[in-house]
Amino acid sequence: MLPGFQRTVGIADSNYNWFYGPESQLVFLDTFVMRNGTGNWLAQQIRKHRPKDGPMGQSSAQRWATLHTEYIWYNNHLTPQPPHDFGKARMHIFSNWGVVTYGAGLPNGQGNTFVSFKSGKLGGRAVYDIVHDKPYSWVEGWNSFNPGHEHPDQNSFTFAPNGQVFVSEALYGPKYSYLNNVLVFSPSPTSQCNSPWEGQLGECAKWLRWTDEGVGDARGEVIVASSHRDTMFVSGEAVSAYSPAMKLKSVFRALVLLNSQTLLVLDHVEKWADSPVKSLSAFFHNLDIDFKYVPFRFMDKYNGAMMDVWDAHYKMFWFDSQGHSPDTRIQEAEQAAEFKKRWTQYVNVTFPMTGTVSRVAYVLHGPYVKVSNCKFIDNSKNGVRLSLIINNTEKIVSIATNYKDIGARLTYLGFGGHCKVEDRYQITRYGLGTQLIPKQISSDNQLFDFGFTVNVIAGVVLCVAIGFLTMQRKFYVCFSRLMRYALLSVLILWIAELLFVSNSCDQLLCGVKWKGAGAKSEVNKQIRLYEQHRLPLPTVVITTLPGSGSEILKHLFYNNSDFVYIRVPTEHVDIPETEFEFDSLVDACEWSRSDAMHGRFKIIQGWLHSLVHNTKLHLQNIQLVEGSRVKQPQRAGPSRDRKKRSRRREPASELKGKLRASLDRDAEYVREMRRHVAEYPNARVVLNMRSGSWALKLPFIQEVVGHSLRTLYLVRDPRAWIYLMVYNSKPSLYSLKNIPQHLSLIFKEDAVTDGCPTVAPEFKIIQRLLSRSETNPILILAHLWLAHTAAVLRVSEGLPEDSYLQVRFEDVVNFPQETAESIHTFLGVPVSPSALNQLIFTTSTNLYNLMYEGDISPANINMWRQNMPRKDIRLIEDVCGSVMKRLGYTRFAS
Repeated sequence: MLPGFQRTVGIADSNYNWFYGPESQLVFLDTFVMRNGTGNWLAQQIRKHRPKDGPMGQSSAQRWATLHTEYIWYNNHLTPQPPHDFGKARMHIFSNWGVVTYGAGLPNGQGNTFVSFKSGKLGGRAVYDIVHDKPYSWVEGWNSFNPGHEHPDQNSFTFAPNGQVFVSEALYGPKYSYLNNVLVFSPSPTSQCNSPWEGQLGECAKWLRWTDEGVGDARGEVIVASSHRDTMFVSGEAVSAYSPAMKLKSVFRALVLLNSQTLLVLDHVEKWADSPVKSLSAFFHNLDIDFKYVPFRFMDKYNGAMMDVWDAHYKMFWFDSQGHSPDTRIQEAEQAAEFKKRWTQYVNVTFPMTGTVSRVAYVLHGPYVKVSNCKFIDNSKNGVRLSLIINNTEKIVSIATNYKDIGARLTYLGFGGHCKVEDRYQITRYGLGTQLIPKQISSDNQLFDFGFTVNVIAGVVLCVAIGFLTMQRKFYVCFSRLMRYALLSVLILWIAELLFVSNSCDQLLCGVKWKGAGAKSEVNKQIRLYEQHRLPLPTVVITTLPGSGSEILKHLFYNNSDFVYIRVPTEHVDIPETEFEFDSLVDACEWSRSDAMHGRFKIIQGWLHSLVHNTKLHLQNIQLVEGSRVKQPQRAGPSRDRKKRSRRREPASELKGKLRASLDRDAEYVREMRRHVAEYPNARVVLNMRSGSWALKLPFIQEVVGHSLRTLYLVRDPRAWIYLMVYNSKPSLYSLKNIPQHLSLIFKEDAVTDGCPTVAPEFKIIQRLLSRSETNPILILAHLWLAHTAAVLRVSEGLPEDSYLQVRFEDVVNFPQETAESIHTFLGVPVSPSALNQLIFTTSTNLYNLMYEGDISPANINMWRQNMPRKDIRLIEDVCGSVMKRLGYTRFAS
């Protein structure tokens, strides 16, 4: 909802605000879902500010059709009140639809600005994936849905500075690309209307032509979206929404809101060498008939357009990377709407595409800001850099256009993100945060301070001398002697100042800036020196106690161009055999940094180094074993767990069907990782260490991997973890996994001596329990959780602060967006909306299963509250209470 509560942003076929209601829907949500008064409050605001006439006014049918349901559902006991963060501009990502909004739901006023961006899959991500992945046999492709109301609007945007709509959406109407704020190209061999121009797939009719070839595959993608204070950045890719016949390689658009008044839009279009396309054309629409675009020229340099709103001038101008700024065509059109006609006026500007890469910048700003210059200052393979002078302050905007390559982004921006904005005061790295540039006291300032002090002292001496002169009759002071002393003192002070200045300055006139000297950017060397240190790209290691649900983090990294997700161990990615045998559950052995520095466990060091630094070669060297073949041992050696390993090497005729299927799935997973690394060679490794043994060896891993290591330790409420182990299935996991046997192996004499330099003292209580033949699984598991978690907390204190992050499983499920953003901020890589959508889908739909646990949802992860005996809950809390408190877990109040 735009500022002022009168208008909503339109996605696909939409009205200016809403077809019916929305007071009825809002009071329903407040009564049955939110129950906090915010729904009633918003309905009250909409009712108060509703337009009475004009194009945004409702028809009588729309207004009264839902009045009876509003009356039925209204709860007058819910006092209307605004949301707790009302009044602050927020970004919201509708990841399923590929829509990003900023500044919604604010009151109308100066500085309350709204921006929206759309780049998504046809019909939304959920429907699109159902159609293409075919998980349900009864779904007949797109015939089971109605994408005819979709628009050719991938990479479109709207902009309303101060709540005044400057660039608006298409709303309900015929499906033409030129009626949306997107790019069209010429000439196209497949143009079906407006020849030789062609826009996005499915255009040229009253409804989207989704039955035409390729239209059902049309999609855009929001690459990244983040906001900091009153600024935001969003980018999208829409090449899959255009005909393959045009042979476009990338249609990339980025929006940077630099302040509440100024929006920078960048179009980066890349085509193949044999592409027939030679021109691109951009459109900017205005549906408000009261205010019209007129031609405008910025500083007699760039062409543009202006909208006069009661003497407040809203302006836009454009230019390409070569400095060209073509003239504009301002046109009007009348189109059929839902039950009447709708008028639109639009700016159309066309640029030639002389090379394989074309870059165009558009600057749009409101009346309360002064933009005095704008230009490209870098135009390289990996990105662009623009300089804008806003309110006499230069801002350097750097955008990585080679967005799929995290290594290229690091090279161009100095971190793994997509955009940064810098000026003399601060650097904003979108996705990470804003960093103030420390003020440096220059020698000029020191000279000024010294000279100022000397001059003040000299002035005081002269004033005192003059004062004495006026009173000389009273004090009988000799005039000539007084003047000699005063002038001599001033002369000595000025000579001292001159000597100090001449010794500290190597210029003729120190501090004087000559015209033409220092014509460099206002963002001076200080920023460049401050930027020399790069933020390292992360190598991610996930550790946890088995059964805590770490597999859920896969959805943040899987099928992501920035990462390659590797589970350890699997049938093919196995831990090499050494003098130390890793237990699949947990062990008490600590490995330190000194162990790595002194060359201990060289095989493990080499294996880790290969996985992290030579991932492609490591994956290529894995011998894949199909379900119909025998897995050959890579090496022979002593192993206490040889029986477990030998099961994988049995002849195929004796393998059970489930094991054969597991081998086939794992082999295909390795092939998938190989393809991923080949396509994205700079993707960062994410190792999910599924054994609890690795958590106590983090200092060792830190030394082997280096300063790029970023460890995620996933912890879970001990009551939920123990419920999963004992009560969630029959037979219980405690029995199925033979937990007592695993624990007994920890304290065998050879286990302690062979490859175990230090035993975590927290595990001694478990040894005492086993020595007295304790059989209560609740007590044993409670002490196991306590020992492992307390040991990890102690070990992690010795790690660098920026290399370790503790994540609660419950936060991932209950607050997926906030948790995902905090994880990616820790990693130094912004979270992508597609990964965020997958995580939200996983934690909220009951369609994702964790092994041994079942469906994941906020309700299901708390089943222990209803099904676990109270005496067991109290026992767990008594044993684990101190560590639970440190982790933020409260006692259960029955």
